[in-house]
Amino acid sequence: MRDRDPFREQKLQKMKLSLYLLPIVGTFLSFWTLARREGDAKQREVSRLSVSVTLIWFIVYGLLWTGAGQSSEIISFRLLYANAIATSGYFFFCCLLTVRLRQNKSLRFPGISKIADELESEKS
Repeated sequence: MRDRDPFREQKLQKMKLSLYLLPIVGTFLSFWTLARREGDAKQREVSRLSVSVTLIWFIVYGLLWTGAGQSSEIISFRLLYANAIATSGYFFFCCLLTVRLRQNKSLRFPGISKIADELESEKS
């Protein structure tokens, strides 16, 4: 006798969406989903959010890294320290999004969700 779990599909969907929110690696999966224009509305929403958060982090990371390379030692150290904090914040934010997804809470955040929505309107 097979055990039927009516919520199995929901659990599987949440697991799949959690993969999109993995730092760095999930961004490639998200980008692939958006580029091929596949997946349902929730997958595309989470994919846009993942790509947006990663792009913001990458821009901040690049600017701080470049600034550290062009500065004196003390300023360089401070910029690299800020870079480490930004990277830790990016990883923490991805974990926060995953937890909120598991708890069925909204993944919308002021500013970031607007950027993610703009990603969709730019493609159309």
